[in-house]
Amino acid sequence: MTSKGRVTIREVAERAGVSMATVSRVLSGNHPVPASTRARVLRAARDLDYVANAHARALVGGGRKMVAVVLRQVTSPFYAQVAEGVEAEAAARGWLCLVGTTGGDPGRELEFVQLMREEGARLVILVGGVVEDDAYRERVAHYAQALASSGARLVLCGRPAPDPDIPALVVEFDNEAGARAITGHLLSAGHRRVVFLGGLPGNTALDARVAGYRAALAEHGLGPEAAHVVDCGLGRAAGHRAMTELLKGARNPGHFTAVFAGDDMVAAGALRAIADAGLRVPADISVVGYNDIPLAEDFNPPLTTVRTPAEELGRAAVRIALRDPEHAAGAHHLLGTHIVVRDSVQPPPPGA
Repeated sequence: MTSKGRVTIREVAERAGVSMATVSRVLSGNHPVPASTRARVLRAARDLDYVANAHARALVGGGRKMVAVVLRQVTSPFYAQVAEGVEAEAAARGWLCLVGTTGGDPGRELEFVQLMREEGARLVILVGGVVEDDAYRERVAHYAQALASSGARLVLCGRPAPDPDIPALVVEFDNEAGARAITGHLLSAGHRRVVFLGGLPGNTALDARVAGYRAALAEHGLGPEAAHVVDCGLGRAAGHRAMTELLKGARNPGHFTAVFAGDDMVAAGALRAIADAGLRVPADISVVGYNDIPLAEDFNPPLTTVRTPAEELGRAAVRIALRDPEHAAGAHHLLGTHIVVRDSVQPPPPGA
């Protein structure tokens, strides 16, 4: 392998003793080339570790196909489970899986999509909610069209399509229905002052959960003024900070008796803040979460939450895209959710 940087097609041609045009024909696979010449070019490409473009990648990788999964972060249990599902389904079919993270930055996400397009990934899977704006919608539509024109496809996993007409497969779960159900669970236990902790205006997943929360309040005869949405975003630290602020200066908060956390990590932070304030869950405040990460049943107390099919979401994104490639683009598949009841909810304290 050369030490002066990326290997060029000229070096492959020189190693194989053929012209650059011949190397190009071998790499493209679209032109007849004598078997002995093809073998010589392939051997040269492997010897030089030539992976400058999608064609060389396919040669060096033995013709295996690649799926790219783009996540907000790999430290989140939910995203890790989705990625695990994508990788497991891809591996079962002989595909390679590449994982990239964005930190929630739509610009970085789209840069990754562009890179995967250049590298020839056959599936590019974008996972989780995102704050959308007009520029984001336009660029997603552009990349969906560009991927489709090259025989690849964009898969939106756990988020809706910015435009139903773009050639992207959508695989998601019903965020609004899950939020409506878990809020209804709190209301059925007698709570009437329920805080939604973890809003992020514009985020597709969290906006749907807030909509479900508001719908449940209305279904139980509570007016819009009963809703209290705290826009703190996601993560344990965000949940802890926001919950600490809510509890500041009051041993018995009074103005709320239950918390619906936007996800289980927000709930983890809220549980810690409640304990730090000398209060108990669920005796003083009930808490529910969303996603049912593996650790949720080990929280103190074990967390009542909404189970989302995270691993199945990743598996389905690959399986559906590969099962029916002619019709996958533009299709929409919705997976269900359900409540997992544990020990973090009970009726509100007497007189609350």
